[in-house]
Amino acid sequence: MSEAAAPVFLLDVDNTLLDNDRFGAELGDTLATAFGADQRDRYWSIYEQLRDEAGFADYLGALQRFRRGLDNEPALLQMSKYLLEYPFEQRLYPHALETVARLRALAPTVILSDGDIVFQPRKIQRTGLWAAVRGEVLVYIHKQRMLVAMQQRYPAAHYVMVDDKPQLLAEMKRQLGARLTTVFVRQGHYAAEGEHERIEPAPDQTIACIGELRGRKLEDFLPSAPAIPLAAG
Repeated sequence: MSEAAAPVFLLDVDNTLLDNDRFGAELGDTLATAFGADQRDRYWSIYEQLRDEAGFADYLGALQRFRRGLDNEPALLQMSKYLLEYPFEQRLYPHALETVARLRALAPTVILSDGDIVFQPRKIQRTGLWAAVRGEVLVYIHKQRMLVAMQQRYPAAHYVMVDDKPQLLAEMKRQLGARLTTVFVRQGHYAAEGEHERIEPAPDQTIACIGELRGRKLEDFLPSAPAIPLAAG
């Protein structure tokens, strides 16, 4: 298959289009209310252990392990309902769906996310993002290690990656070089942590929030585009 003439937009989900930090905070509050602070902390300890083992966030897997010793707790079964029916559509950042529609009007647009194979796709579906990109969704364990597979699915001469993790953007840039424009969204705790790290190579563009992309033209994302400073405020 020959490479397409148009670039392809690649959009992260958590803390890029969706306020996943808020979801995590509300999940912690719910666990504390139902089981107490000690059990809440145990859940997060299990969650971190699983993330270290598997390489991605596994909220459902953590709940499976969390149940040990709690099988007689009435609230336990409600936690699965809480996770599976969480209103992620209410956690989209302002103008997220408008931004996706704008980018799709400019060029092919794909969700490129890390995560498990059950909860992450469901989250993307519940937000409306799946429908917004017409099902063009990729979910990998480590997306930065799957760039060859991504290119096979969506061949293009140029790509634009929008993400809240500057170190991940740098890793992808080292692989794709000038064929990739990296757009760093300063939202969420990973973005805040990145402010204090040395990022090499630095993101090609930095924005304060995802909605800023609504006003961009296609040429603003191409290699010859001049640097666009971060908007004040």
